[in-house]
Amino acid sequence: MEPRTLLLTPWYFPIKVLRWQDAVKMRYENTADVVAEYEDEISSPSVTWRIPAVIRLRRMPVGNKRGIKFSRSNVYQRDGYRCQYCPPSAGRRAASDLTFDHVVPRAAGGRTTWDNIVTACRSCNLRKGNKRCDDIGMFPLNAPLRPRFLPLAGPRIERESAPEEWHAFLPEIA
Repeated sequence: MEPRTLLLTPWYFPIKVLRWQDAVKMRYENTADVVAEYEDEISSPSVTWRIPAVIRLRRMPVGNKRGIKFSRSNVYQRDGYRCQYCPPSAGRRAASDLTFDHVVPRAAGGRTTWDNIVTACRSCNLRKGNKRCDDIGMFPLNAPLRPRFLPLAGPRIERESAPEEWHAFLPEIA
């Protein structure tokens, strides 16, 4: 299997897994510093480098001026991976157990926008169906709003399958 490179923020938080070729390019362009390397080497006529295992950005790219992109994963992240119709004690869920729900159903003219979509578990979404919140008495815990920012969420990496060189940079799972 081809080696991959872990990309860190300037403050050493994992944000992405890259192809090693992209990591070499970032090193060459001086946009990232190499933090850990594999034993394997690559060479050109003028230079020989070890393949980067972990690199750190020198500075974060400037954010999108148009705001945060609407996506299923960003809605889940905004809502903390919690069903907005279940009691708060239900806690966080895996993304595979979640769906998103139109607060005002599409059948009633509701649109797929930040201010009309909430995270729901499959059973709550099925129970609400295409009814309005007032009609069925199910109201979201938090009003759906367009977020101004989202917490930084890194890639989901299983420690057992990650290269040894990455372990020092992966968060401990409690």
